Amino acid sequence: MRVLNNLLKMFCICTGIVVMSCKNQTDKTNINYINQYNVAWSTQSKNSSESMPLGGGDIGCNVWVENGDVLFYMARSGTFDENNTMLKLGRTRIQLEPNPFTGADAEFKQELNLREGCVYITGKNKEVEATLKLWVEVFHPEIHVDIESSVPVIVKSTYETWRTKDHALEANERMQCMSFNASTPEQVSVITYKDSIHHTQNKVVWYHRNRSDDLVFDKEVNQQHLDPIKEQLWNPQKNLTFGGSMQGENMSFEKTVTGRYLNTDFKGWALKSNTPQIKQNITLQFHTAQAETPEIWESGLKRLLKEKISKSKRWQKNLDWWQHFWDRSHIVINVDVKNKENDKGWQVGRNYQLFRYMLGCNAYGKYPTKFNGGLFTYDPHLVLDYYPNATPDFRQWGGGSFTAQNQRLVYWPMLKSGDFDMMQTQFDFYKGILKNAELRTKHYWGHKGAAFPEHPQTFGIPLAGIYQYKWGSEGLGPRKEKYSERYLKKNNGDSLKITDVGYLNNPWVSDQYDTVLEFCLMILDAEQFTGQNISPYIPLIESSLTFFDEHYRYWNKRLNGTELDKNGHLVIYPGTACETYKVAKNPVQTLAGLKTVIERLLELPETYVSQEKKVYYKTFLETIPPIQFREMNGHKTIAPAESWEYFSNQEIPQLYPVYPYGIYGLGKPDLQVAINTWIYGTDDPIQKNHACWHQDNIFCARMGLTKEAKALTTKKLQNSIRRFPTFWGPWHDWVPDMDQGGSGMIGLQEMLLQTNGKGIRILPTWPKEWNVDFKLHAPYNTIVSGSYTTNTSKFETNPSQRREDVVKF
Repeated sequence: MRVLNNLLKMFCICTGIVVMSCKNQTDKTNINYINQYNVAWSTQSKNSSESMPLGGGDIGCNVWVENGDVLFYMARSGTFDENNTMLKLGRTRIQLEPNPFTGADAEFKQELNLREGCVYITGKNKEVEATLKLWVEVFHPEIHVDIESSVPVIVKSTYETWRTKDHALEANERMQCMSFNASTPEQVSVITYKDSIHHTQNKVVWYHRNRSDDLVFDKEVNQQHLDPIKEQLWNPQKNLTFGGSMQGENMSFEKTVTGRYLNTDFKGWALKSNTPQIKQNITLQFHTAQAETPEIWESGLKRLLKEKISKSKRWQKNLDWWQHFWDRSHIVINVDVKNKENDKGWQVGRNYQLFRYMLGCNAYGKYPTKFNGGLFTYDPHLVLDYYPNATPDFRQWGGGSFTAQNQRLVYWPMLKSGDFDMMQTQFDFYKGILKNAELRTKHYWGHKGAAFPEHPQTFGIPLAGIYQYKWGSEGLGPRKEKYSERYLKKNNGDSLKITDVGYLNNPWVSDQYDTVLEFCLMILDAEQFTGQNISPYIPLIESSLTFFDEHYRYWNKRLNGTELDKNGHLVIYPGTACETYKVAKNPVQTLAGLKTVIERLLELPETYVSQEKKVYYKTFLETIPPIQFREMNGHKTIAPAESWEYFSNQEIPQLYPVYPYGIYGLGKPDLQVAINTWIYGTDDPIQKNHACWHQDNIFCARMGLTKEAKALTTKKLQNSIRRFPTFWGPWHDWVPDMDQGGSGMIGLQEMLLQTNGKGIRILPTWPKEWNVDFKLHAPYNTIVSGSYTTNTSKFETNPSQRREDVVKF
């Protein structure tokens, strides 16, 4: 149950963070700035690709009006089926009679009201005028549709679902559950099982309950030779049941209907007004639980329905939450230009706010916002024709696989935007799978520490399928020994055939464990920004570091007979520099990550890390090899690794010491080496790009390259090709591309505000031709507000004494 009390568990002081934000800001900030960014349409939509995002708490909707019907898809964090597909909660269709949205004379408006966090839809013709207000509660799992009309109308609300029978996934549908992506129907049967739906006189109830005899958890445990420790592993799939109910005042069940929306057949259960009314409302409630029986799940849903909080109070709570949300921070660009929609600077500022709103719709989810669409995916063939028969549940790269390199970019911008309470979901994801990661490490290699793969499933073990464990022509069952074999090089250059049951056999993500270090740093930054208690996450950070210390001592001893090299350093081999430089030795982002996280851990007070442990971490720090360099076109540049065997993807890991690890940057030594790396130090033109998870704009902002940072960030945050401006993608991910928005936000923030310890740099990479008003967060409970025009500039810090730490303006 998602109730207000749950929020009190956040980081011990999450409620304090919100109060702190209000206390510091409410008296000074006018949030009317947000009104200019509302999205309004004067015509109806062609289909779901022209939908508008709506959400709150952990529920998201795609809302559109098509042929006079109001429709919305419903999604919620944590709705993972047997195959770890992230299933939608269905679709709702609302029809009015007489219908204000039809007729040659009909007037129409659909508007996303950001200040209120709701969508208004208004229609008017000769017969009737009506307004629908759609909103999602932040603190309660409910969607509300409030309808008011000029004359009494009949309202019909139909719950629609395509999961009325078992559906065998075709080959090109299997990317929605990545474990089976490499398989065909002839090799492995993959079923999306039907939902259970029933109705009473005035209510429709539906749910999906995972079958205990066909869970991907069991299949992957068996395939990855983890059966000996299976009973110790956490299994969030077991008995997972999710769904909801639909009801309306003065409404009764009318009938079931069948139909086809675009490429997908559906069945609907319709409620209809008993009598025409001027004011009517429809409510949809949702419940998710690992319930022992369906009856227990439904009793939990009924408890939600019985909660006695007046609707007016709930609406006011929502208004207050969104007020505080918009009050925390802002970036407003070129507000005084005449033709705002065509001004690139204004567009960047508007889309920054719209994307932040989309992140706010999963503020308190059970699981992090998925990089590949979040809560706002829609019919897949409208994204790519390659998926003509896939259902609305589809998204590329799966639902239950949380690709770490992608997820990080969704959560880094929340520091400077002050959305600290929203970060807990991502931190808790890693904390939740920590035990499973430690058990795998011990089982495979016999040492301590948590091995977090690049593609952890919801239960923390690696994703199978095309990635890592080779399901497909081999069928199910334990992985064949040949996929555990590899050749590694000894110090003398000889190759040694190794059998490693824990080997992630994949050309892109093998040996990639280090992205967890970014989340460790993110947790440490959250503490530095707010002073919030991070004690629950210290075991996660320490276990992540322990893995690297013990794992690479293990490998060097196995290959060369000693734990460390002749210089007393760890040998990070076999390693990888992101997904790009493979079978690498001492990859740069691993070294930078270890160095930065350990140094920050050592800065914590002894309440977090004892003096005895600090002695260990100081010794650990001394064993980290130095970053390597290479000459490129006559210039010294940062090397991606000491050595590697092949080039595989498109990242620029040699600039990770710039971002996120901050070893190079403005005001730091050897900045020119980092700039040389950007200009000369890549190995393929494809490594430089603005789309999706590419973070070139952030690199340039951190290095003071204003022209480049502006150009790249503008490309990041320009309008999408779709009707809603921030439904970017698909590029490397899906639509909407949450990496595109996250990296765009980070780059824009870095152009305005950079910090180093207590030092603050304001407008370090800001283009002189863009006017701006901003309010962002900095370490040590600091808020920096300011404005800049070509004629004037001013800023203030809260607390005021932090102004002394501003090193450049």
